[in-house]
Amino acid sequence: MPFCPPAVKSMPPVIENIMATCYVRRVEDGENPAPGHDAAASVRKIIHVDMDAFYASVEQRDDPALRGKPVAVGGSSRRGVVAAASYEARKFGVRSAMPSITAKRQCPDLVFVPPRFDAYREVSHQIRAIFHDYADEVEPLSLDEAYLDVSRDKGSLGSATATANLIRRRIREETGLTASAGVSYNKFIAKLASDQNKPDGLTVIPPGKGAAFVQTLSIRRFHGIGPVTAAKMEGLGIFSGADLAAKDAMWLAEHFGNNAEWLHNLARGIDHRRVRSNRPLKSLGGERTFFNDLIADTEIREALAHVCTVVWDRAAKKGARGRTVTLKLRYADFQTITRARSLPAPILDGAALLAAGEAILAPLLPTPQGIRLLGVTLSKFEGEEDEDAVAAPADLLSLI
Repeated sequence: MPFCPPAVKSMPPVIENIMATCYVRRVEDGENPAPGHDAAASVRKIIHVDMDAFYASVEQRDDPALRGKPVAVGGSSRRGVVAAASYEARKFGVRSAMPSITAKRQCPDLVFVPPRFDAYREVSHQIRAIFHDYADEVEPLSLDEAYLDVSRDKGSLGSATATANLIRRRIREETGLTASAGVSYNKFIAKLASDQNKPDGLTVIPPGKGAAFVQTLSIRRFHGIGPVTAAKMEGLGIFSGADLAAKDAMWLAEHFGNNAEWLHNLARGIDHRRVRSNRPLKSLGGERTFFNDLIADTEIREALAHVCTVVWDRAAKKGARGRTVTLKLRYADFQTITRARSLPAPILDGAALLAAGEAILAPLLPTPQGIRLLGVTLSKFEGEEDEDAVAAPADLLSLI
């Protein structure tokens, strides 16, 4: 017996999609398959591996004097930002993206070390080589995390859990670092699971348990729900996956528009995205933090031109032609705003990117206060498929 009624023709399209999703039998979430259907073959086996405090752990590994101490990777100047924090530092509330001056105030003994991206990339290559020994489909999200589809038992280990355990063991033996992993039947739940028992942990969420697991969590844990959306949801009385699951399709569509179907699915542990080895670029950008706040219109425009030049150079090297430009400004009081503009055709040169950026910036000048950070992101690339409900993170370059 299907657990939701079929869609009604008079419903808005977003509601019809949600109801159709409900109506389909979900073998991967424990419902009975059709007669003669091989349920085991239908369930995907996904591992999400996430290195523990990656940048900071590499620094502690390579410098024994740092072991056991609170470490922050990033700049220690008054304009610096924490890129990563060791677990010893996290006990004091130090987090990535925190201003260094705030981090030092919270943890007076904090040791700052400059980032060594060449070292991080070298370790990342080692880790990915291990991944490919056990999965043909590996989708990196960053230097320190990736999805693996192990539905085909490439390593002949008998289960996804055994595979995850062996991967974690090899990472420890070959790099001297620890990793946490989540094992489940889709990407969304596997990523949540990898964060459940950090550091150096493993969490397995089998078919039939996904919805219950998701509904115990805060919506701020959901990948793809940022601080602004989370605050809106909390204002509407949604604090957990269970709260979200209690809202019907019509209510979600009224408050979240085209995101209603996506949110409806998340609350029920449903995610049909594939692990994609050749993950398409979703966005590309750069940002610059200034040692002194920018006040004058001329210096802000000069900074915009500099960032646009760097972003376009990277886009040109990748052959990426986007048509949406997003401007990010962070003011002296750390308030951050973003403004975006989509063009009818892809941007073909740096001058066009700068012109689009200037058009977005113009209504924001003169600035009400100094600007400490300015960023530009290019997105909506030619040939981009909108398959993933959760967009890929921006390929963002810090220009500090």
